[in-house]
Amino acid sequence: MKKRFMLCLALMSVMLLSPNYIFGMHIMEGFLPVGWAIFWMAASLPFVILGMRTISKTFKENPNQKLLFALVTAFVFILSALKMPSVTGSTSHPTGTGLGAILFGPMPMAVSGLIVLLFQALLLAHGGISTLGANVFSMAIVGPFVSYFVYKLLKGTNKKVAVFMAAALGDLLTYVVTSIQLALAHPDAVSGVMGSLTKFLSIFAVTQIPLAVAEGILTVIVFDLIVNYQKEGGYQLERIN
Repeated sequence: MKKRFMLCLALMSVMLLSPNYIFGMHIMEGFLPVGWAIFWMAASLPFVILGMRTISKTFKENPNQKLLFALVTAFVFILSALKMPSVTGSTSHPTGTGLGAILFGPMPMAVSGLIVLLFQALLLAHGGISTLGANVFSMAIVGPFVSYFVYKLLKGTNKKVAVFMAAALGDLLTYVVTSIQLALAHPDAVSGVMGSLTKFLSIFAVTQIPLAVAEGILTVIVFDLIVNYQKEGGYQLERIN
């Protein structure tokens, strides 16, 4: 089992070093007006601060969690860098935040997502600095909160179904929020915000549903690997017992 776990880590490392990520992005640099860029940064900041406090407390109580948190952040980095052409101003991709929300709760994922999005903006030209707050809010705050509460709601029935639905719905709701952000910033000249929102949602719904399903399946596989590794004496995780 440990060999399979190490193989999974190796594959993720290879994907991380792949150069084709450079063409992907989130909401790109300069696409949001200054006012909206500042608004989303201000909206995301409290969650990032609370996330840092939660992480600090978790690591003090159990330093063994550091490696798993690094693995979760690498998982987010890899999946959120896999792009599919979608609509002007953004691309469609998995998010990977559902796994971390299940394992650590939603608050730490605000920090994990911020790290991922910052590195992608600076090193890979994915997203941008001015749009960082908006991308953090959709991918690293709303998505993880949706995943966390869906998992909490369904885990008493079938745990694999709960993990799948949590990851898939967290992914989809991330794009609903991204659509709202883009519609608010760029309302249609004739039909206004609702017309623009309908356009963005209709495009994302087509491209994102199969990606959300794929992310749900992948998250179930990785979740099972972590649980089995835990049974062999690896990570100690009270949340997934």
